[in-house]
Amino acid sequence: MPSPATASLVTSQLALLRQLEWRVRHAVENVLSGEYRSAFRGRGMEFDQVVKYTFGDDIRDIDWNVTARLGEPYRKKFIEEREVSLLLLFEDSVSLQFGSGAQSKREALLELAGLVMMLGAVNRDRVGFLHASEEGYTLKEPVRGRGQILHAAAQLLGQPVPSIENRESKIQNSFVPWRLLAKAAPRHSILIWLGDFPPRVEPEGWSVLSRRYQTMGFRVDDPWERALPFDRILTTYDPVAGRLVNLNGASSAQREAHAAWVQSREAAYRAIFPNVLSRLTVRTDENRLDALVRFFHARMHAGRRR
Repeated sequence: MPSPATASLVTSQLALLRQLEWRVRHAVENVLSGEYRSAFRGRGMEFDQVVKYTFGDDIRDIDWNVTARLGEPYRKKFIEEREVSLLLLFEDSVSLQFGSGAQSKREALLELAGLVMMLGAVNRDRVGFLHASEEGYTLKEPVRGRGQILHAAAQLLGQPVPSIENRESKIQNSFVPWRLLAKAAPRHSILIWLGDFPPRVEPEGWSVLSRRYQTMGFRVDDPWERALPFDRILTTYDPVAGRLVNLNGASSAQREAHAAWVQSREAAYRAIFPNVLSRLTVRTDENRLDALVRFFHARMHAGRRR
């Protein structure tokens, strides 16, 4: 049996998730309508066969090789999936524990993950997650149904905070089981990678995952990461270095180094998710649900323009 402390933690997480669910349901019914499903589903996923092109068919589906060989237009026919499977990868690096305001980046990113999982529950999708940190990983394969998704989300939100003491020196990304991800959900599922996305090279095997899944990246930024405050002596705890850091008014050299870091971080993020509509960045002081609504609006309108 779970301990009283564990049971109390699960109860509090479920209460929080029910609040998120209420907000999500309101957004789906009054703001998003069918845009969430349209934004995630896109075109039919599973290839079926090649058929003759007829007036009114989507020209994007034309198979130009077959058309050239037979001398008349043919198109690819797809089987529309009847449900969406969401798989969340939560990369729980210690850098997420930084926060200059009321919330750390980790707290804000977990809330964003909870909102996404509640969106899946409201829309009757399958939802699962892979939580990975330097201390190990937890995999929950996609499940269907409000109750099961609520408990899966509570399990993700209840993952212990990675220790910032006595950490082993590991290569970035080494604690994420990328090979396991390739078998964690059906083909053409939605893979949402939530993390800090520091400057780094693309993970080995990412190209394979990008072909297997529809991939998206969600990131939360602290305001100090966007721009260092002026005319202040800043003292903050750096969870990566494991020590207090003093920025004496943020000198010009420090600001130049910070600007270079921001630029390299953005370049690495764009390299992993080249399509601007496949990545979402939210501030810790920004409403996460509003950001998600704007994200889905943008994806839906882009799909209509194609």
